[in-house]
Amino acid sequence: MDEYNQPSQPGQEIEGQETPRRPGAEIYEWIQLFLGCVVAAVVLFNCVARLTRVDGPSMDNTLEHGEIILLWSLGYTPEQGDIVVLNKTPVLLPGWPEPRAIIKRVIATGGQSVDIDYGSGCVYVDGRLLDEPYIKEAMYPPFAPTMQQIHWEVPEGSVFVMGDNRNNSTDSRDVQLGPIDTGYIMGKAVLALWPMDRFGAI
Repeated sequence: MDEYNQPSQPGQEIEGQETPRRPGAEIYEWIQLFLGCVVAAVVLFNCVARLTRVDGPSMDNTLEHGEIILLWSLGYTPEQGDIVVLNKTPVLLPGWPEPRAIIKRVIATGGQSVDIDYGSGCVYVDGRLLDEPYIKEAMYPPFAPTMQQIHWEVPEGSVFVMGDNRNNSTDSRDVQLGPIDTGYIMGKAVLALWPMDRFGAI
């Protein structure tokens, strides 16, 4: 008998013939792929970047209420002028809404000083006037008794933040918030995603 015509022994594969797949193997592979994608997404959106929604008018007109933005957090060190999201809110008073993340612009970092001249609507950092083309309108003196301070020394490891809509923003000017420890920073706003007419780098 020719060796090529010999019957195969049980358990022996015939050359050129695929081994039958076990029932459910394809479903198992899809489940593995799905779980891998979920784990990758969790790592990405917790350690590298994340999506968040702008809540409130304090950053008008740079960012508007309801916009969806992308934050970058991996290896991020705050710098003056950055727009950041912070997991920090003023001390709650009776009837205030629940704490939520806030989005503001970094005006000064640790070791710098901030002075505000409400008469001229100007902000000074280390004695130098800031050029602020991004603000919505001229800043006027706030009425809130907790926002009457005009000079701050920003501690190391902290940032002084303000909203671009200065007349409708609770920020580091408020003694209930003040300069904020950088540990509260969730990330830097880098990209506006939605609505599409606002899409673009921040």
